[in-house]
Amino acid sequence: DPLPDSVKSVLEEGISLYKLHTSRHGRLESSKGTYAKDWAKWEKQLRDILLSNTEYLNSIQVPFDFAVKLVLEQLRSIAKGDYTAPSTETRKFGSIVFAAVSLPIEQIHDLLKMLSGKNAMVEAFLKDKDMESSLRKAHITLAHKRSHGVTAVANYGHFVNRQVPIDVTALLYNPNMAAFEARLGTVDGEAVTSKNEWPHITLWTGEGVAPKEANNLPQLLSQGKAARVEIDPPVTISGPLEFY
Repeated sequence: DPLPDSVKSVLEEGISLYKLHTSRHGRLESSKGTYAKDWAKWEKQLRDILLSNTEYLNSIQVPFDFAVKLVLEQLRSIAKGDYTAPSTETRKFGSIVFAAVSLPIEQIHDLLKMLSGKNAMVEAFLKDKDMESSLRKAHITLAHKRSHGVTAVANYGHFVNRQVPIDVTALLYNPNMAAFEARLGTVDGEAVTSKNEWPHITLWTGEGVAPKEANNLPQLLSQGKAARVEIDPPVTISGPLEFY
């Protein structure tokens, strides 16, 4: 029998959360870092859902003797050369969390240094932030499974590993976060578009501020709660489109 939807859904959420956590914090414990509250909430949800599906979970457990027999049969098949590895193609998109253009971090740091050298306010903003160690990866999220759905993410498939030129047009920042405003270019004459209303490269967020909060910078700017430094002419940086 297939997994109940609730079990499947909570497991997928856990995988998504794990990928988000590791991409930002590496091997840091789940109880620490930006997603600590999300982890706690997910673990409780997982326990509740598994508990409510106890009957189903008990029904699908395979007797040990049968499992041993099955493994032995598979080993015999492998020894004979009859074994074909199962295809992962059909499950490929299920494990993908988001599509993004990855950008060379050195060029991002160079651009920040250039801006800092030209603009006293940017220099003052960056002064107490160790960007070299805190900003080790840079990307522009194009579509996220949680926000836009699996299909929206999968639609970028034909662009995967292709170099996408990005025009960096401005720096937006406030005391809690900073991001580069970005304009996506084309691949073979086809425009690469983002599902996010405001394509950007998150550069820094303060303690306890989730990276996704950077999406609010244009709105905060319109409310006078953020600053914008234009980059004119825009600086073009290219990077591959990848699935995460």
